[in-house]
Amino acid sequence: MNFLTPLAFLGAFIAIPIILLYMLRLRRREVMVSSTFLWQQVMRDNEANTPWQKLKRNLLLLLQLTLLALLIFTLARPFITVPAVSSGKTVILLDASASMNAIDINGGSRFDEAKRQAADIISTLSAGQQVTVIRVSDVPEPLISDSGDRARLRSAINDAQPGFARADWNAALNLAAAGAADVTDFTIVIVGDGGVGETEGLPGVAGELRYIPIGTSGDNVAISALATRSLPGQAPQLYAEVTNYGGVDVEIVFSLRVDGELASSERYTIPAASSLPIVSTAALGSEFESLEAGINLSVNSAGADYLTEDNTAYTVLSQSTDRRALVMTPGNLYLEQVMRSLPGLEAFRGNIDTGIPEQPYDLYIFDSYLPDQLPAGDLLIINPPNSTPYFTLGAENSTTSNPRTISEDPRMAFVDFSTLSLLKFREISGAGWADELASVNGGAIMLAGEIDGRQVAVMPFDLRESNLPLLIAWPVLISNLVEWFTPLATLTDGDAVSVGDSLTIRPPAEADSIRVTLPNSETRTFPVTALGALIFAETSQAGIYTLEAFANGEVIQQQPVPVNLFSPLESRTQPIAAGALQIGQVTVAVTEGEELGQRELWPIVAVLALAMLLIEWWVYHRRQRIPTLMRPILRRRGA
Repeated sequence: MNFLTPLAFLGAFIAIPIILLYMLRLRRREVMVSSTFLWQQVMRDNEANTPWQKLKRNLLLLLQLTLLALLIFTLARPFITVPAVSSGKTVILLDASASMNAIDINGGSRFDEAKRQAADIISTLSAGQQVTVIRVSDVPEPLISDSGDRARLRSAINDAQPGFARADWNAALNLAAAGAADVTDFTIVIVGDGGVGETEGLPGVAGELRYIPIGTSGDNVAISALATRSLPGQAPQLYAEVTNYGGVDVEIVFSLRVDGELASSERYTIPAASSLPIVSTAALGSEFESLEAGINLSVNSAGADYLTEDNTAYTVLSQSTDRRALVMTPGNLYLEQVMRSLPGLEAFRGNIDTGIPEQPYDLYIFDSYLPDQLPAGDLLIINPPNSTPYFTLGAENSTTSNPRTISEDPRMAFVDFSTLSLLKFREISGAGWADELASVNGGAIMLAGEIDGRQVAVMPFDLRESNLPLLIAWPVLISNLVEWFTPLATLTDGDAVSVGDSLTIRPPAEADSIRVTLPNSETRTFPVTALGALIFAETSQAGIYTLEAFANGEVIQQQPVPVNLFSPLESRTQPIAAGALQIGQVTVAVTEGEELGQRELWPIVAVLALAMLLIEWWVYHRRQRIPTLMRPILRRRGA
């Protein structure tokens, strides 16, 4: 055992005056006696006033000396040498992502356990060691920087709260690495469940990387998708997907609330490590405003669900204004029929022979046809006959096996190409602006993106040479794309928004302010400036956000926006095992206590000193009560 402030032992000299006081003080004790014993009292007075008496056994003196020794021991700050995470400058990355709300650790949350582990690191700090604590959520937040004060560090960790979004590990690692400048001994410690996502793009950092794994189980059931779509000639229907990330089949109750009223409640069995698509049979009607879906495990379900934050999802009926679309096709009835059946879309058929009319449209759909000059508007190009300034058309390709889609993209939500049969397609190049939404072994068969201020989607194959128009995926795909092709008149686009994502708000030209109402009824108001679009980043809650545009104090436009936790990374709660976490090309080391730290023992000694003080106080006051208790006895004896 060692001591950080050994000079505190000089306080032991205080014991000398304590002992002297006991040797010099009057030892007369007040007792009522008869007058015949006055001479004995005189002798006692003389004896009590005699200085430098021999010390007698005294419990109070012993307690006071023991208390003094404990106080001196506390001030000396005793410590023992223990294994520590690092001995130099340390940055603790405290995982506060949505998955850290899982309650698979003795009934408590992973985040609570992560805070205990971080506090344990603080307890082993060496003298002069500096620590920075960063809370890692959708926006990394430094809780305390470059501090060696254990009390402040513990307080910052204890005050931290988990988030409900996906963590931005790229930004967190860059922020942590900024502290490595001019430091030779630098360590970053990740305290979490290891859900960092794709690691190839994460930055490398100087110094040591260490990992403290948190969590024990991957059992979780989540709503992984939710939307409403209108098929041709039908009222809106609900499309949902429930995913079981655990290792056993589970039985759930899927409930649906329309505008706050319970509309349906049904039981489903979700196979282990599988997803179950659900098409609701509930009558949604055509005028509902909001829809809330929820899941709960059945009482007799064999599995577990440790994360409840992904058990609820929200959606709304599209509130966008009617859009005008021009369809230019040589006679594709499948295309014409689906475009005319979509709600909120006013479709017009053009004449290829006469060309594009002068009247502007919000959306232009070109099937096996392209004009010499592309019009100013959003474009859906099917089976393009030639190249455009936006892409180069290549050779035909008949390698069309293994069709697949990017299901995480909202433009491909609920679109299943597994049964797609395609004869051939044209290869596309020079379209770096576009995302590849669907592909076959031969290459991309669907691309979409934004270029020159317009939204463009390309399908480089002839619909009549495929079975796509006969699949249920066809109307759903067109519905998704039309919802994506949103005119600037709406407040925000129709893309799905995840917790932690930013909302791009486009105020109408006549608006002077924008108000955002959060799911918890709090509001945020922003003035409209000449800068145009507003970026709203305060989406840390799941639920429905209401956007309102004001002009002269009156609402001129309103739009609800659902925000959900649709993140496989967060819902897949299986923690990364020790030694399996990678950052870039580096496997993160597990904390095994390779360095030496100092664990101070003074809090334990201070508690013992407090206990000794209470005992000394009790003994002293008990002795003071003895004369008072004796007086009735002496009176009965005739004193």
